[in-house]
Amino acid sequence: MSPAVFIDALQDELQSIKYGQSPPELYDPIQYIMNLGGKRMRPLLTLMGAYLFTDDWQKAIRPALGVEVFHNFTLMHDDIMDQAPLRRGQPTVHEKWNGNVAILSGDVMLVNAYQLLLNVEADKLAPVLARFSRTAAEVCEGQQMDMNFETRWDVSEAEYIDMIRLKTSVLLGYALELGGLIGGADEEITRHLYEGGMNIGIGFQLKDDLLDVYGDPAKFGKQVGGDIIANKKTFLLIEALAQAKGSIRDELTDWLTRTEFDKPEKVRAVTAIYDQLGIRQLTEARINEYFVRGFANFDQVNADANRKTLLIQFARQLVERES
Repeated sequence: MSPAVFIDALQDELQSIKYGQSPPELYDPIQYIMNLGGKRMRPLLTLMGAYLFTDDWQKAIRPALGVEVFHNFTLMHDDIMDQAPLRRGQPTVHEKWNGNVAILSGDVMLVNAYQLLLNVEADKLAPVLARFSRTAAEVCEGQQMDMNFETRWDVSEAEYIDMIRLKTSVLLGYALELGGLIGGADEEITRHLYEGGMNIGIGFQLKDDLLDVYGDPAKFGKQVGGDIIANKKTFLLIEALAQAKGSIRDELTDWLTRTEFDKPEKVRAVTAIYDQLGIRQLTEARINEYFVRGFANFDQVNADANRKTLLIQFARQLVERES
């Protein structure tokens, strides 16, 4: 089995989903954001999780897309909060329509996510929805924490890891757990799948922080140094603030408090501070730590070795990505 088979199945089903028709101002934005593309790694994880335990992995397609619709709902609302002009290189929904439309369309996407998740066998419905509801609330908790961090300079590494666990990683864990549930895996195995997905997700987000500073602009797909320009509390900045002393601390504080500056110059200067403090190596070590944990979780999953290899290879692509 190739991941391309799963991707094609997801894309075919995605094109057939009808979110609603009238009024078009409510439903057109949903179709718009869902057609912007993306990695689709969450629904892919669900299909791979189901394939570990059943040949009938197609029954996981619509629930998997429920996770993807929910993910895009969070992106739509995040863009409003961030006042982001672009999403995947195209105007965001609130820019193309307006903020009120984006809020309401996002609300309907959440409803649609639940409707898609209803496409599971009756005996699995309660745990699927219960776990999803908890996960959805945790994603919102993580977003609120991220917003709280904007006005704080004392964010600890532990707090930051907990924030990205909630905002990003729990949904990756749930996507994989959902596949296991649909495939008929027992409670212990689905727990290992969840924890494996969550640990890989934390590593994935830390890798994103690292690539924002040290990525190849031609491969990264967005502005390198954007987090530095925005003073975003990433793992790298939090560690630099914790370790910087003396003149290095003074220089970093100066760049963080300037209201007017040359953007490329700030990126070069702060990156140089990270280099002096060994922040890149520290981040890479922490990324590796979470990926090792994730693969250890997958080792505990009792499933066909060839099918499990497919999942592990996909996870390794996340580890080694450059964009």
